[in-house]
Formats: sequence, C-alpha cells, structure tokens
Amino acid sequence: MKIEDLFKQYAKRKQGIRARLREFRSILDAGEEDVFAELCFCICTPQSNAVLADRAISRLKKSGRLYDGTFDEMRPGMSGVRFPNNKTRFLLEARQLFIEDGKIGIKKHINARDVFSTRQWFYEHVKGLGLKESSHFLRNIGLGSSLAILDVHILRRMVAFNVIKEVPKTLSVKTYFDLEKKLAHFCSSIGIPMDELDLLFWSDATGFIFK
Repeated sequence: MKIEDLFKQYAKRKQGIRARLREFRSILDAGEEDVFAELCFCICTPQSNAVLADRAISRLKKSGRLYDGTFDEMRPGMSGVRFPNNKTRFLLEARQLFIEDGKIGIKKHINARDVFSTRQWFYEHVKGLGLKESSHFLRNIGLGSSLAILDVHILRRMVAFNVIKEVPKTLSVKTYFDLEKKLAHFCSSIGIPMDELDLLFWSDATGFIFK
C-alpha cells in the first residue's frame, strides 16, 4: 500500500474508526466489571483470534463466571482461545489481584493522565500481559492515542511504509519502546493518531473495524 492509498482508506473509514474509539472511551466510564472484562479479553488475545477471544469473554461475562467462577466452571467457556488452560489461570489470577471485599476494583490502578506509567504497572503486575497486551487494554478503554500495539500486522506495515527496515525477530522492552517512538513519529508526520492508525490497519486486513 502506498501512502496515498493509506489516506484514501483513512478517509473512507475515519468516521467508523472514531465512533469505535468513542465506544472504547465509554467503557472506562462504565462499571468496574466492564473494565475488568476488557482486561480479560486482552489476556486472551495472544496467539488467538480476537473475535473468538471476545466471544469467550462475553460468554463468561454473561454467565457471571468471569467474576466468581472456579477454574472448572470457567474453562469450558474458553473454547476458541488458544492455550485455554493457561489463560483461564491468568484470568483467575487477575481477578484475585483486583478483588476487594468481594468486588472488582481495577479503576484505581488506571491513571488517564499518565498512560505510560499505567501501562508499566499492568505489564509488571498482571500475568499474561506483555507490553503489547497492556497497550491493547488501555487503547480499548480509550487511553491508547499515544501507545503502540506492536503485533505482527503493525510491524509489517511499519516495514511497508519504511518506518523500520525489517520486522524484528524478538521484541525486548527496549526495542518495543524504540519502535513505539518511531511509529509515533510516523503518525505525527501523516496526521493520523496511533489508535486510529491501528484500527485502520486492522480493518484493512480484515474488512471490518473491531478492537
């Protein structure tokens, strides 16, 4: 894709992308359980189909098992998610981390004025979340305009637009931050915010705007 084609796709999908981002921002204003459910979705996404991961979390949320289920009660709801046993354990550990007096209390760990420190906290404290998934979580609650979700499809597009020379074989913390800065510079130069560009690339690859 040439830069001209990118702008054409952006013009075509901008309104839909911005509407989706408004939906994301509304999650942070919703209850603690909705924010926690979004975290759980991001725990499930690595090496999994995002749509199937979302369906799994929706099933667990609807049944209430996401908030009070045991491993044996939650595990059947994880169909479609890769490594379901490990990820069910991650969900249980995350719930234990945020439970307070029998209720979920996650929002106090989210500082909308300092998303980088917030991302670092979730990366360090929530098992199953890397920098990518921590960034994904914050984007999905409306706080991702300056955070990069560096999965393979983004890295390949960065190569295609000469932001980087090649897709790195591994992503250390230092490499992640370096690439994030390069992507931020690219976004600034073309006038498309990082969260909008991510959804643009995703929708271009799949044909629809998801999360």
